[in-house]
Amino acid sequence: MARAAAAEAFSRRLGAAVRGLSGAWYNRHMAAADRAIRARLPLVDLVLEVRDARVPATSAFELLHRRSPEEPDVRRLVALNKADLADPSETEKWVAFMKQRGCSCIAVNSHCRESINELLNAVRGRIREVKLGVSDCTGTVLLVGIPNVGKSAIINAMHQIGRIGAAEKGKLKHAIVSSHPGETRDISGYKVASHPNIYVLDTPGVLSPIFANDEYGPRLVLTGAIKDSLLEEYEIAQFLLTILNLRKECREWENLNLDGDKSSFADAVPTRSCHTKRQYSSDHTQDFIVRAVRQALSETIASFQGDLGNENDLRRLVEIQFTHLQNAFRISAETIEDRNKRVAVKLLNLYRTGRLGHYTLDHVPDVRQEVAA
Repeated sequence: MARAAAAEAFSRRLGAAVRGLSGAWYNRHMAAADRAIRARLPLVDLVLEVRDARVPATSAFELLHRRSPEEPDVRRLVALNKADLADPSETEKWVAFMKQRGCSCIAVNSHCRESINELLNAVRGRIREVKLGVSDCTGTVLLVGIPNVGKSAIINAMHQIGRIGAAEKGKLKHAIVSSHPGETRDISGYKVASHPNIYVLDTPGVLSPIFANDEYGPRLVLTGAIKDSLLEEYEIAQFLLTILNLRKECREWENLNLDGDKSSFADAVPTRSCHTKRQYSSDHTQDFIVRAVRQALSETIASFQGDLGNENDLRRLVEIQFTHLQNAFRISAETIEDRNKRVAVKLLNLYRTGRLGHYTLDHVPDVRQEVAA
């Protein structure tokens, strides 16, 4: 498809920039965590691998897939976290696909109590299987994943729910939660359940310095697994716009009511099944600004006379959109570079907090294709 080919050009350019970093994110702390996790894998009863539901293949924990044949297999449960930010229908397909491949998998929203309860029950069930149904026992779970997939948010939620239901009460020890990748530095243990007693070991995020697929780098940057500071936010936002421009959802935003009718805005973003307070500390954008951003993107696409299958025309549309987004975000800047950076930062934040809709970047492959599972 011509449009997809034009968008791939932006992906290749961003991918080249990621490769140019030569694994700069893989520092000595990450290397030490890699060794520590590898040493603990044979010692635990279950590995809980957390992935980003928007990129289920891209966010696979590489360490689990490059173990030597001599090393014993690990019992594993995959949690597709941030399911509230992904396309629900695609998430269902991914869960089914993983199960077909013989891997236990569950979709999770770490901000939703009901979702965490489901995950906790799944962990209990797997531990009981390992312990042959004995309830008065102790099980250990190693929580692993790449940076910024929400491991600490999950373990905090599991810990709080588990301790509330436990016989003993006491001070809760929380993991540090951050929207920035690489904040967890040490391996810490948390009790999350009784009968059976279950302890979860939280680990630092580890991201391989080399990717098996050239498409992985841009997607990891876009979803926040690699720090924006290592690249240009403008280039990342350009890649995001090429994705949005080719999706049908963006064209439907044209019908949004900008006069404050929140019902139209709510229809544009499906309501999460769990009603909670605003979930992300970085999300301060008011609804009317988000509506204006959506309207600007939709109108620029509708009025564009070029060919979105042509790389140069697609680049021209993206440049036009940055100009319109400056007005939508109400940004005043002295230079184009400053304007583009500020627009890019705000736009990326809206995408990463789900305010621009729910998108899954990895699609379920044909069963004949090879994918991390």
